[in-house]
Amino acid sequence: MWYKDRDRVWNQYIRNIGATDGSSARFLELYMKRISISQEYVNCLEVYDLQKYKIIKHPGKVRAALREKKNTPFIFVACRN
Repeated sequence: MWYKDRDRVWNQYIRNIGATDGSSARFLELYMKRISISQEYVNCLEVYDLQKYKIIKHPGKVRAALREKKNTPFIFVACRN
């Protein structure tokens, strides 16, 4: 069951991405780029929670607040600059 990819040749592409073909390597590269940009972008954000009267500035807590309910009222995301 787990051996279906055993006959494929895995190549190592740029940025240390291992894939069987160029299209999947490109997909993985774009996905990793998106993840790294979104993680760095969180450092520039802060969350205003008007229900609890809090301003959340710590990147880990901002990331957690963004993962919570997206339609929660009175929670706003703003850029720090």
